Amino acid sequence: MSAVDETGTDRSRVSPDTAAVPLLSASGVRVSFPGRRGAAPARAVDGVDLDIGTGEIVALVGESGCGKTSLARALLGLVRPEAGRVSFGGVPLGYDSRALRAYRRRVQLVLQDPSGSLNPRHTVYDAVSEGLRIHGYDGDEGAAVAEALSRAGLRPPERFFLRYPHELSGGQRQRVVIAGALVLRPELIVADEPVASLDASVRGEILALLLRLRDELGLSALVVTHDLGLAWNIADRVAVMYLGRVVETGTVEEVLTRPRHPYTQAMLSVLPESPVPPVVLAGEPPDPSRVPPGCRFHPRCQVLASGAADDVAARCRTEDPPVLAGGSAGAVACHWAARTGTAPADGRGGGTKGTERTAPADGRGEDAESTEGTDGRGEGTDGGGGGTEVAAGPSGA
Repeated sequence: MSAVDETGTDRSRVSPDTAAVPLLSASGVRVSFPGRRGAAPARAVDGVDLDIGTGEIVALVGESGCGKTSLARALLGLVRPEAGRVSFGGVPLGYDSRALRAYRRRVQLVLQDPSGSLNPRHTVYDAVSEGLRIHGYDGDEGAAVAEALSRAGLRPPERFFLRYPHELSGGQRQRVVIAGALVLRPELIVADEPVASLDASVRGEILALLLRLRDELGLSALVVTHDLGLAWNIADRVAVMYLGRVVETGTVEEVLTRPRHPYTQAMLSVLPESPVPPVVLAGEPPDPSRVPPGCRFHPRCQVLASGAADDVAARCRTEDPPVLAGGSAGAVACHWAARTGTAPADGRGGGTKGTERTAPADGRGEDAESTEGTDGRGEGTDGGGGGTEVAAGPSGA
């Protein structure tokens, strides 16, 4: 069997040192959109470094409009960055049609709204097999579709082949979308708010499914979300984004239990279990066409407003913090946090320090695989989810 993949790389000659190379890497990526009527362009992504390793789940979090989806689109090759570079397996991404076609077989997208993602005129079989037909799959199409549906937790898969999206529950529709991404056996998926449109009980099942796929297939994932509870339950590492740039990164325990950036602390303060009063950010919502000088968060920074950062206030207003490296080491783009080195002792750090992170039960996904026990149409349940214990820690799901 040939060791040459679709991109033309001879995998038999790959150096063992490449094991340390991130699966997906962004370096200095910038994406902007032209303003209306001669206005300044909107700097949606303004210099971002981000690495995702093999088998790693990274959560990209931040408020709406911070550039998360624009960055995800750039990583998928749907938008060509005006500056910077996206690499996959250490090889820079090409933007000709052949290179993108090969790349998209290895990297797949799971969209937020399964109802909008699925064509109402297509059956489940048609929806899942579409990728196989686009990429000229020459194997047993029916077996590949059945395997993908089974992995996504729709069992027995043949029961769902001829159903239409309106005949499925919300959780089942999302599983069909995930099956459509899995059928090409990708190495990485980008999931944009994958459970935002689902109710709480189904969310746990879908999260357990993603974790099980990581364990079974070595699948990597970038999960785009504004839900810190989702990040806590599923991610290995978190990157916090504000106004087009990553402002804090680290393991999920570091970022969500010991936040260093005032923006991360403010987000965590509004969680229901936070023991400190919610931080209400002052000023106007950020505008990517008018990025302020210095630290881009300083007009709304609660630490700067309280006077606790007076000794670095001038730097906050005039000196832009450096772009954070995309690796696994924890880092923060904040002059005040870099000086203090720790979260504040008065409770502004989110109040969750020392919270134990409990992983989902060992049976995660086992109960979420099956749709048996329904009324024969697979409705009324999205797979049980009995083993999908949600983790203690930041919620908000």
